[in-house]
Amino acid sequence: MKIIEFTSKGIYCVPGRFYLDPWRPVDLAIISHGHGDHAKWGMKKYLCHHFTKPILQHRIGPDIEVQSLSYGEEIMINGVKLSFHPAGHIVGSAQIRLEYKGYITVFSGDYKVQDDGLSTPFELVKCHEFVTESTFGLPIYNWLDPQQYAEQMKNWHLRNREEGKTSVFIGYSLGKAQRIMKAVEGCGKIFVHNSVAKINEAITSCGVSLPEYETVYFNEDLKKINNEIVIVPPALLDSNMIRRIPNRATGLCSGWMQVRGSRRWRSADAGFAISDHADWGGLLATVKATGAEKVHVTHGQTAVFSKYLNELGIEAYEVKTNYGDEEETEILKEETETPQPGNTAS
Repeated sequence: MKIIEFTSKGIYCVPGRFYLDPWRPVDLAIISHGHGDHAKWGMKKYLCHHFTKPILQHRIGPDIEVQSLSYGEEIMINGVKLSFHPAGHIVGSAQIRLEYKGYITVFSGDYKVQDDGLSTPFELVKCHEFVTESTFGLPIYNWLDPQQYAEQMKNWHLRNREEGKTSVFIGYSLGKAQRIMKAVEGCGKIFVHNSVAKINEAITSCGVSLPEYETVYFNEDLKKINNEIVIVPPALLDSNMIRRIPNRATGLCSGWMQVRGSRRWRSADAGFAISDHADWGGLLATVKATGAEKVHVTHGQTAVFSKYLNELGIEAYEVKTNYGDEEETEILKEETETPQPGNTAS
């Protein structure tokens, strides 16, 4: 049975006549989460989880037509039973379960099986057909648990403080920044760039609690942030804004930091391998546990991961999509663009 097909506009639900995370304008877009590679401008109508709604309104526009559901809430669209289930990627992220005439397809979007204490934990959904990412689909990627990386980050900040340095953590505004805040909570005052603050406001408007923080504006006196914790998005790496912070130490937070030879280390004093995506073990365990007879691998290490699944006896296909890792996009952006004041890359 064919529920989905991969088109030039995005993943299309054939009987339901709607799209999943489309990258071109369509009438009805079912959105897995608020990152820009999955939630695009220009859709006539959006459907997402309750927590994602204010994020879309902030990032795409306050006047968009958007409907939202709770996790596990079921609705029927042209004979297709649709429901959202926690993906564990970021706050509000969801796997999209589609059921038609007894056949179940699950589009996972981006997901993380590790409980970060902030996002709703990942929920395994049994299915016949599974659509998975493979951003970190190589055996070298295996994450520490949240308590371990939080201890690393706190210890790094405390050493910086003893040396009279301000700890500047680099992390994507939606998802990573909030995890950094959670990890260093109680270790000192937390200051965030305005782009992070705006996302925080969208998240807390749903009732999700975050650690206390203060917004820092780089055209003001920065004495108040001396020896404290500052969180900024990757697009500001090496920017004039960063350079305005005296006695700074920069720590880049990304799953890519698992590879010490990565060129992304070049401008940072430290790197912390924190990712909002599943690692190699998490990807494999999830695909196996779904019981899916057919697996589509949409982005990341698609060739390696799909080949490995086939070797395990799981029918898997490499699929070309417009999805990608936004951490990568933002970090590399600095190589070709000079951030201007007010360019927040949220």
